[in-house]
Amino acid sequence: MDETLLFGIGGAIVAVLMMFLLLRALWRVAEPNEALIISGLGARGLRDAADSLTFKIVTGKGVLVLPGFQTARRLSLDTRVADLQVSCVTSQGIPVHVRGVVIYKVGDDYASIANSARRFLDQQDRMDDKTHSLFAGHLRSIVGSLTIEDMLHNREALTAQVRQSSADEMSKLGLIVDSLQIQEIEDTTGYITNLGKPHAAAIAASARIAEAQRDQEATEAEQVANAKKAAAWRDSQIKTAAYQAEIDRVKAESQQAGPLAMATARQQVVVQETRAVELEADLAEQKLQAQVRKPADARAYETRTLADAERDAQIARAEAQAKEIELRAAADATRVKTAATAEAEATRATGEAEAVAAKARGLAIADATRAQGLAEADATQAQGLAEAEAIKARSAALAENPDAVVAQQLAEKWPEIVEAASKAFGNVDHMVVFNGADGVSDLLTKALSMGGTGLGLARQLMDAMRSDSSGSGIDKADNLGNGVPAKLTQ
Repeated sequence: MDETLLFGIGGAIVAVLMMFLLLRALWRVAEPNEALIISGLGARGLRDAADSLTFKIVTGKGVLVLPGFQTARRLSLDTRVADLQVSCVTSQGIPVHVRGVVIYKVGDDYASIANSARRFLDQQDRMDDKTHSLFAGHLRSIVGSLTIEDMLHNREALTAQVRQSSADEMSKLGLIVDSLQIQEIEDTTGYITNLGKPHAAAIAASARIAEAQRDQEATEAEQVANAKKAAAWRDSQIKTAAYQAEIDRVKAESQQAGPLAMATARQQVVVQETRAVELEADLAEQKLQAQVRKPADARAYETRTLADAERDAQIARAEAQAKEIELRAAADATRVKTAATAEAEATRATGEAEAVAAKARGLAIADATRAQGLAEADATQAQGLAEAEAIKARSAALAENPDAVVAQQLAEKWPEIVEAASKAFGNVDHMVVFNGADGVSDLLTKALSMGGTGLGLARQLMDAMRSDSSGSGIDKADNLGNGVPAKLTQ
């Protein structure tokens, strides 16, 4: 049992090892500077929708390759260098030899790798030759349109034109240019050498001129130095003579020092004696000042001081009195002004109060008058409206019941009617009544019957007015106007 288990474990381990060795033999890993191009069964890669690859490109990772069914080849992505040595002819017809270098590589994108794989996968060692041929053609074309001066003075423009003109072809080959440098331009005719000779001659002439100028400047500097030397010697001689003169003067002064010292001493003695006499005179003057002038000045000062004090006292008293009078006058003026101001304020206040009161009274009277006018107007209007209503009511009542209206009017006016009837007796001084009490009664009855007669006349008038309104009472109206009752005329 144990041996069977061991054989089983050993077989498994061997199988695993065999599988590992087989996988290692079939596994291919692309280095960072290369791309694996795998072709064969199932090796298809989709680059884009318009161009599908018939092979697979693997960069930076591993892939399983089946022997016999698939093939894996490596395309280097390293930088390559192609030396350029091209013989050209310029636009001036001068042959030149251009030497340069192109540093290029296969592009890192899948499109560039695919283009390079199709063209250089089995010919990677010939990429430099093909690149040289490509750039040589473009370089000859561009140099043919330039002069030697253009190429010498503007190599950057030449390089840019070459790179720009070869960009399409390099892209189709899947290559990119890292650097293009024009190293040297040579000619076999000596044109470039002769082109530099004028400049070399100008530089040589400038050098000779500069050398002559420097020689002239050196000579001028030497002359200036010699002049300065002569000036320095002259200054030295002048200073020496001045020093000698100073020495001689000092010697002469030293020889005259004795007599001069004696004269100076005598002069000082005379000065001292003069000073002594002046001091004595000053002493006498001081005594005069102390004994005579100062006492007199003191007495005069005393008298003047007393007089000034008396005068100042009188002035002070006068000023005090004037100040007192001024203060009294100011106080009186202030009092009068205050009283006048108060009186003016009182008068103004009284005037303002009276004006306010008068204004108030005027306003009250105006308001009362306006109110009275409005009241009278309202009363008049009300009275007019009442009379109009009364007339309207009487008219309506008269139309409906004329007898009642007339009776009411007579009743209202009955006292006046009786009073008017009784006036006939007011002018009688003596009245003789034959029938006694019956005669008086008849008299009163006749007076009162006048009102009834008036009532009958009013009724007849109303009937006549109604008959006139119906168109058949013209004669009645005429009879009424004549004072004849309508009843009798019918």
